[in-house]
Amino acid sequence: MSQPTEPTPQPAEAPTGPEAPVDPSGAPIEGTMDGPVQPASALPPTEQEDEVIAELEESLSEDTESELFPYQAIVLTSFGGPEGPEEVMPFLRRVTAGRGIPDERLEEVAEHYLHFGGKSPINDQNRALIDALRQELDRRGIAIPVLFGNRNSEPFLVDTLREAHDEGMTRLLSVTTSAYSSYSSCRQYREDIAGAIDELAAEGKAVNVDKIRQYWNHPGFSRTNARIVTEGARSFLQRGDASEERTQGDLATDGDPATDGDRGAAPEAGDTPYLVFVTHSLPAAMDDTSGPGDDEGNLYSRQHQELAAAIAREASATLGVELEHDLTYCSRSGPPSQPWLVPDVNDHLAVLHERGVRTVVLAPIGFVSDHMEVVFDLDTEAVETAQELGIELLRVPTVGTDTEFVVGLVDLAIERAAQAQGAAVDLPTWPGDEPRPAICRPGCCPNLRVAKPAACGQD
Repeated sequence: MSQPTEPTPQPAEAPTGPEAPVDPSGAPIEGTMDGPVQPASALPPTEQEDEVIAELEESLSEDTESELFPYQAIVLTSFGGPEGPEEVMPFLRRVTAGRGIPDERLEEVAEHYLHFGGKSPINDQNRALIDALRQELDRRGIAIPVLFGNRNSEPFLVDTLREAHDEGMTRLLSVTTSAYSSYSSCRQYREDIAGAIDELAAEGKAVNVDKIRQYWNHPGFSRTNARIVTEGARSFLQRGDASEERTQGDLATDGDPATDGDRGAAPEAGDTPYLVFVTHSLPAAMDDTSGPGDDEGNLYSRQHQELAAAIAREASATLGVELEHDLTYCSRSGPPSQPWLVPDVNDHLAVLHERGVRTVVLAPIGFVSDHMEVVFDLDTEAVETAQELGIELLRVPTVGTDTEFVVGLVDLAIERAAQAQGAAVDLPTWPGDEPRPAICRPGCCPNLRVAKPAACGQD
C-alpha cells in the first residue's frame, strides 16, 4: 500500500482456548492452557453455524457503527512533486501532458525545483498531514486506513487504488489538498479519479470513490487562516506598542523627544500592517468558467475575495485596528498572450510601496501547505522584491498540519459519510452560507481543452 497509516495497534492478548498453541502431535504445549480443549469439529453443526453467523453480525454491526461507514479507507489525494533532480523533468512533462509545451520552457520551471535540490516539499508535507489525520482519527476511536495517492508523481493514485482493492477496500473517500473551485483545483482531480477507476475496471477491479466538498469556507480551513493572519498582524502591532511604551518612558525621563536619538519612536501610521492575500493564478478563461454551468462564473476568484475580506474584517475586529487588504496572485505560466489573473504579488508590492506601505503580512490562503509555489514564489521571489523596495514582510504559514485544520478535515470526512448513508447533515460554513456540494453540479468547472469523464459529479 502506498504510504498507508493503519489504526494504532493494540497489544495482543495471550492465546487461550481453541487458539492456544499445540505441538505436532496435537497435544497442548505445556504451560499454555489449564486443560484439554474440545476441538471445534466436536461441536454440533448447528452450534458452529450459529457462531459463524453471530461473528458476521458482530462484524457488520461494528462496520456500520463507524462514523465513516460506508467508506473503508481515506485517500489523501494531492498534486504530487519530484523527490530528486532526476524526477523533475518527467514530473513536469506529466503535469503539462497534451498541452504541447516544449522542454525548453519546462526547463525554465525546472530551475525552481533544482534551486531546492530537485525536491518538492509537498510529498513530505502530505505524509505529515496523513500522520496528523491518523492521530485525530485515533483520538475519536475511528479505525480506518489513511492512504496516499498523487496525480503526477509516486505514489500514483491509480496504484494506491489498485493496492486498496487487492486488500479488500473497494469504497474509498478522497480528501484532496485543494480547497477552491476551478478546473485545476477541483474538476481535474475528479478527472484523474475517474481515469484511475476506469483503468482498474479494465483490469476487472471495481472501486468506488467519493470526495469531500471543496472546503474554502469550511471553518476548519477558513477560521484557521483567519487565526494565522490575525496573529501575524498582531506581531507587528505589539512591536509598535512596545516601541510606543519605550518612547513614553523616555519622555517621562528627559522631557524632550528631540533627545531620544535612536532609542525608538512611536510607530507611524504606515506601521499598521497591510494584509496581502495570495493564491495561485489561473488563465482568466478558466476563472470565467469556474463554477456550475448555469452559474455566473468566476467562482474561483470570488471565493478568494470573499475569504480575504472576511479574514480582514475578523482580524480588524479582534485587534481593534482597521487593516487594509488586497488579493494577489502568483505562479503565472503560459504564453504572454494568454490573460491570467492579476495582480501579480511582486507587482502589487511595488504599488503598495509607492503608496507608502512599510509593513506587509503575506498570507498564502490559496494553498494548503508550504509547497513549491510558496517556498519559491513567495519565500524567495516576493521576499527579494520586498527587500529591494524596503518593505518589511512577514509571510505567515499555510494551514499545513494545524490542529484546527486537521480536525476540520476529519469533520468533512464524517459529513460526507453521513451524506452517503442518506442522513440529513449540517454543513457549517464561514464566510457565507453556501457550502459547495460534494457531488458537483452539471457543467461545473469545465475542461476547456478536451471533454473528459469526471467522477464525483452529476456529469
